[in-house]
Amino acid sequence: MASSSCRCTLLLNRPILLHHRPSKARGFSPASVPLHLLRKPCDLRSRIRCASGPPSSSSSPPAAPPSPSMEAPPEGFRPNVGICLVNSSKKIFAASRLDVRDAWQMPQGGIDEGEDPRRAAMRELREETGVSSAEILAEVPYWLTYDFPPDVREKLKIQWGSDWKGQAQKWFLMKFTGKDEEINLLGDSTEKPEFGEWSWISPDQIIELAVDFKKPVYKEVLNVFAPHL
Repeated sequence: MASSSCRCTLLLNRPILLHHRPSKARGFSPASVPLHLLRKPCDLRSRIRCASGPPSSSSSPPAAPPSPSMEAPPEGFRPNVGICLVNSSKKIFAASRLDVRDAWQMPQGGIDEGEDPRRAAMRELREETGVSSAEILAEVPYWLTYDFPPDVREKLKIQWGSDWKGQAQKWFLMKFTGKDEEINLLGDSTEKPEFGEWSWISPDQIIELAVDFKKPVYKEVLNVFAPHL
């Protein structure tokens, strides 16, 4: 058993400095906390799709393509946005979920009916992390989807009152322009907190720590954003 005095565990030969969600005040001072080895789910199947397909064989002149953000998501999937937030050191923001043990992810959330995905991304970032000091640098120009595992799908069906096959996501790369003290996992107090700890980590680490059914999407997202990372 590891000594209780150990301050961190090396993952992929890099230390992760964790920060806890504050219990009361909106602001907080990040602190290092002991780590345990983070386990990865091993029984979840992965799937990824790209909503963009081959050109139509129709002989009619092609219409002007819509803005990537406004294309319709694949049917049967919940419209969603994902945010890859990077700091000045090109590290990526990730946080651990309160409702799923050892599950780390980048911020994401549903798109309201009629809402522009870019606005949804800024709103979700603010609601989940308290961050408003960010600017969009790039966007994945197509929808990415993942299927919910059966147990997750059933749980969310009860929670949302809708039966979705999975999530169709528009991903945005954002540059964090504020200071770490702005990050507050209580969010903007409009939604129930989702995360307990956060850290700035590398692209390799975010893929390693993600649940299995999100890994293919994360790999594609980071591949598209690679020139900026």
